Amino acid sequence: MKITPAEVAALSLSIKVALLSLVMTFPVGLLVGWLLAKRTFPGKTFLNTLVMSPLVLPPIVSGYLLLILLGKHGFIGGFIYQTFGIEIIFSQLAVVIAVSIISFPLLVRGIVTGMESVPVELENAARTLGASPVKVFITITLPLAYRGVIGGTILGFSKSLGEFGATIMVAGNIPGKTQTMALSIFSAVHLGEDASVYRLVFISTIVAFVALWLTERFTLR
Repeated sequence: MKITPAEVAALSLSIKVALLSLVMTFPVGLLVGWLLAKRTFPGKTFLNTLVMSPLVLPPIVSGYLLLILLGKHGFIGGFIYQTFGIEIIFSQLAVVIAVSIISFPLLVRGIVTGMESVPVELENAARTLGASPVKVFITITLPLAYRGVIGGTILGFSKSLGEFGATIMVAGNIPGKTQTMALSIFSAVHLGEDASVYRLVFISTIVAFVALWLTERFTLR
């Protein structure tokens, strides 16, 4: 099975984008996951609903909303374009933002599951001994929740690799620039390049299977 340079470029871009997305979302995911798992505050249900909404919204809808926000005349994209002269739409940055929005709920869900499994009694005992909230998080909550954190990270990363709907809305399908593996499959199907479709589908299936297997190994042990 020989992979063509175009397929290598699409696969490399998918991995690059997924890694950048993970770097961007992981710190925020830890904070949001901790808030949802360990804190009670007004608006908690709203925050949880907002974070998880990309799971139930059609990706094309999420992409359209991002298009409105990030376009040259959008609230965010317009400000950035007028201030810095940077156009977000149809760039690799748009790909990173799109996959981050779609994969973020899976990352957070894994983190929440892991942190909810940490006994509150241990955290309270540490606080009574004088540990600060930050120290409790670093020395007790995070180490004991690591399986859920790793599981959520793997799922979020794998989702980023295969994202399609939101990406094509805000970044287009530009070979060598914004064409990820999923978009490459889409193009190959329309062009009738069956051999390329088979190769990319095989790679995508293996990646998805391995990601789910690793997640189950970490979260169910």
